[in-house]
Amino acid sequence: MSRTLKTLTAAAASCMLSAAFFDAHADEGMWLPSLISQRIEDMQTKGFRLTAEDIYSINSASLKDAVVLFGRGCTGELISDEGLLLTNHHCGYSQIQKHSSVEHDYLRDGFWAMTRDEELPNEGLTVSFLERMEDVTDAVLQGYSHEMTESQRDSVVKANSGKLVEKATAGGNGLRATVEALYYGNQYFLFLYREYSDVRLVGAPPSSIGKFGGDTDNWMWPRHTGDFSIFRIYADRDNNPAPYSEENVPYRPKRHFRISLGGVEEGNFTFVYGFPGRTQEYLMSEGVRYISEVSDPHRIALRTMRLDIQKKYMDAGQAVRIQYSSKNAGVANSWKKWQGEVKGIRKMGTVGKKQEYEKAFMEWARGTEYEGVVERLDSLYGLLEPYSYATDYYGETAYSIELVRFALGYNKKLTESMLSSSTDRIAELRKEMKKMAADFYKDYFIPIDRESFVAVMEAFDRNVTDDFKPEYFKESLTRYGTMEAWADSLWNSSVFADSLKLKKATDSLRLLSLSEDPAVKFGDAFDDWYKKEIRPVTKRINSEITLLNRDYMRGQMEFSPDRVFYPDANLTLRVAYGSVQGYSPADGIYYKPVSTLEGIMEKDNPEIFDYNIPQRLREIHAAKDYGPYTVTDSKGNITVPVCFIATNHTSGGNSGSPVINADGDLIGINFDRVWEGTMSDIVFDPDLCRNISLDIRYVLFIIDKVAGAGHLLEEMDFVSER
Repeated sequence: MSRTLKTLTAAAASCMLSAAFFDAHADEGMWLPSLISQRIEDMQTKGFRLTAEDIYSINSASLKDAVVLFGRGCTGELISDEGLLLTNHHCGYSQIQKHSSVEHDYLRDGFWAMTRDEELPNEGLTVSFLERMEDVTDAVLQGYSHEMTESQRDSVVKANSGKLVEKATAGGNGLRATVEALYYGNQYFLFLYREYSDVRLVGAPPSSIGKFGGDTDNWMWPRHTGDFSIFRIYADRDNNPAPYSEENVPYRPKRHFRISLGGVEEGNFTFVYGFPGRTQEYLMSEGVRYISEVSDPHRIALRTMRLDIQKKYMDAGQAVRIQYSSKNAGVANSWKKWQGEVKGIRKMGTVGKKQEYEKAFMEWARGTEYEGVVERLDSLYGLLEPYSYATDYYGETAYSIELVRFALGYNKKLTESMLSSSTDRIAELRKEMKKMAADFYKDYFIPIDRESFVAVMEAFDRNVTDDFKPEYFKESLTRYGTMEAWADSLWNSSVFADSLKLKKATDSLRLLSLSEDPAVKFGDAFDDWYKKEIRPVTKRINSEITLLNRDYMRGQMEFSPDRVFYPDANLTLRVAYGSVQGYSPADGIYYKPVSTLEGIMEKDNPEIFDYNIPQRLREIHAAKDYGPYTVTDSKGNITVPVCFIATNHTSGGNSGSPVINADGDLIGINFDRVWEGTMSDIVFDPDLCRNISLDIRYVLFIIDKVAGAGHLLEEMDFVSER
């Protein structure tokens, strides 16, 4: 709960210390490319040899034109003039998994298209190129006055933003646009994209390379994961976006990256160009305390239950392992990240330091328009906390049940089809339902879902107070007596637990719906509870917090005029720059900034799935058949570089981002952060925060020597100078 802020007697020295702590460090920040001229001098001082126009230009081809938003949460980069695209293995994982079966296990064995005809289409996958970004603050706020309520302001912003988007995309041809708020709504930018939907899988290493180390190594350093996959963008013959067609041809990019063979050394300049997802660098102390002391610990515990259950069944058979590989990775990724985040926030004393800063701000704000802002924010966070807690538990328990989510989505489409008066629409919906069912049952294993239901719903009952439980939940648990009995009834009686029963029910229910099915009733009851009792309160309180955060953000800029403020990440294109650098996570330990093939061989273990490398890689290592992709390590071994770390400020969404050297050439693919620095979404520590990248030479080595797909290298442009 919110703690009452004490009466303040902040001294000037305290103010200076607090402000200094929150200043942007040398390598901290995610900068808008269109405003990179404000940082270019600092970048060039650190070794960068290009100009701001080379990074971002709307009048000529620039590096931005070689970077894409891959799907809706990763980054990719163009590496040939024939639309060849690199991203992470984990970014392409769901596509690889969808193409996999027991007979063709591309997760286990990898996939390589040796001809263009063998490249695999991926329905629903898109890539988006940023055409331009533009400050539209004045246009978005046109008609707004300070006398308006926050709701009225939102209406003005929404209406004006809609007009800007409509105008920007009037040309069609794959254009889409968004208007995004920066600095809590003190500034607005329009982002115009061109989206391509014919994106085909070209190559992926086996998971024993692409996910080497699995969840054990995830977020850790040293890392030895070959986290990459290759796709190709296709367009119509005029190079315009087009749906999948055999008539489409490889996309011709405005710009693609040259690939450096020069490698990296400690101290080398690096910059990352990509789409970081979400950061909260300016979150006040109470928000940080809730994350580190309440939300993260509970979510970690709940996901641990689910992961343990999944692992038990995945270890028992290949079919289940394939079915749940993508799901398991999705659950585990945040689970481990949250653990590092909690540790980092506590280690840095972030809550206490933010409280000191807030005390100094409050002292300064007396007699100004910002007086009382921090106190009101503190009070609102206290009111919000029990509702946020209920929301967290809903998301990690009732909403996590696969059967329930599928039942709700399927029943919604079924109901729509029965109410529709259009024969064509009914046929379209039934086709969608058929595909939805096929996709669901292909990757569904009842014992995992049922056992997870019992575990997480028992935790919901234990840890959520009665006044924040749905009446449906309390009544049902009283009726069944135990969660086990409830689970037995749910899976035995729901038609959604059996694909054949569902098909028969769907075919026979011409004027009825499946609304009385227990899986639908469970989902509807929790959904109704959340929408009526929880979300309205959180929405109202968060609206007030948003308004105050806007004032607090503006106030901080006045309070600390010498501080460098960068906007929080919001899945829009950003630049982050730094250098290759090791770090010391604890007393007596120093991690060097590079890893090599020797580390893979040290970890290789045929008895452990995540460390069982392909036999081909063992043979190459034994023969030292490395080709031109070699380095000499600290022990004098001729080996292959694998990964490196640097000080770039990255976040989720930067997965797959190009890591570029001082000349703008590709040296790596960003894929992770070190575990000790995962709190960088909230607070950046220059001593611990490191991004992890795959050395591009390891990518080339795998393509060439392991996969035997050297034809792909023929498309690429190489430079060898360091």
